[in-house]
Amino acid sequence: MGKSNTDLNRRQFLKSSAVAVTAIAAVGAGVGYIKKIKGTDIRQQNILRPPGAVSQDTFIYGCIKCGLCVQICPIQAIKLAGINEGLSYGTPYIDVRTQACDFSCDSLQCVETCPTAVLNFKQFEEVGGNALTEYQKEHDVSDPDFNPFKIQIQAMREAVTMGFAVVNEKTCLAVKGEGFTGTPRGEDFEGLNRTPARGGGRGMGRGQGMGKGLGRGKGLGRGEGRGEGREHEEGDSSDHEERGEDRWQQGESKASLLKNKHYEREICNLCVTECPIGCSAIEMKETQGQDGKLTFKPNVLDGCTGCGVCVMVCPTENPSIIVEPLKQESHV
Repeated sequence: MGKSNTDLNRRQFLKSSAVAVTAIAAVGAGVGYIKKIKGTDIRQQNILRPPGAVSQDTFIYGCIKCGLCVQICPIQAIKLAGINEGLSYGTPYIDVRTQACDFSCDSLQCVETCPTAVLNFKQFEEVGGNALTEYQKEHDVSDPDFNPFKIQIQAMREAVTMGFAVVNEKTCLAVKGEGFTGTPRGEDFEGLNRTPARGGGRGMGRGQGMGKGLGRGKGLGRGEGRGEGREHEEGDSSDHEERGEDRWQQGESKASLLKNKHYEREICNLCVTECPIGCSAIEMKETQGQDGKLTFKPNVLDGCTGCGVCVMVCPTENPSIIVEPLKQESHV
């Protein structure tokens, strides 16, 4: 080995050692290092732990920083914290504005692969099993083509509780009565998103469509109405329309670059139509203003998992919807 390579390896070793010493000093006697970023509210950064994270104290003691959850995530939503993220050094986190969890893995693989169970899969396993049992009580599952996994993964998704979305009504385009046309985050944004099979803005409400991308009933973005709202992805001419069938019988497309998708909405509702959970998590609520005009507001429901897709696709410069951890001590 040449001298230059030896010197380079020595420098890399010393640099790594310095970082390790700094991290060890910060965590103290085995306790998680929570860096206080001066003047910064971690919640506003939309930084969360991955699905299934146990309480913070247990998480810090149990996480061995192996990175398996990072490696298995198909959309690379999970990162390992450096010394500036405001998290315990080397532990996994998701910055939902940069890359949200859209459940592309379908089976919560990050949770399944965790060797120390600080991402606890047992709760999801139980939920999935119970959902299948209930489904079998009301449906004929003797068809050899029946896939029980689809029932289970939907139930597991809905059981995730990373956080809860909160809408900023002062900047939300829908609340202001404004639409959106174009690519939400610009041509340089590298985030991936899988548009749900129930629709990409084509069917805009439960019941009869109002036209122009709107729908009467329980809100924008769900159901059988055929408005004029569109989501087009370059290279993909397929239409995903929901006509009342179980959406899991239709399948879902793979995640693709958000910058390759073009949206046309008279009233912006991307947070609703792109939500991987559906109408149990968020809906567009129709209200009537004092002037008699109809207005719309994204209404976050109890089914919100905090996955952060709504935050990632929000087209305003500063997201008009954020995800707050349900338990501060469990996520930041």
